[in-house]
Amino acid sequence: MPQILIFLAAGAGIFLARRWYRDEQHRISKDLAKAREAMERRDKESAIPLDRDPATGVYRPRTKIH
Repeated sequence: MPQILIFLAAGAGIFLARRWYRDEQHRISKDLAKAREAMERRDKESAIPLDRDPATGVYRPRTKIH
C-alpha cells in the first residue's frame, strides 16, 4: 500500500512539473515573439530609403522625402 502512495505522489509531482515546464515554454516563446516584433519595427523605422539613379543605376540614400 505505501508503494501506491509513493507512485501517486511521484506521478502528481511529474504532472505538476510538466505543466510548469509547458507554461514556461509558452511564456518564453511569447516574450521572444514580442522581442522579434520590436526588433523588426526598429529596423523598419531606422531604415534609410534608397532611390535608384536612372543615369548610373546606383542606389543612393534619398535626400528629400517625396
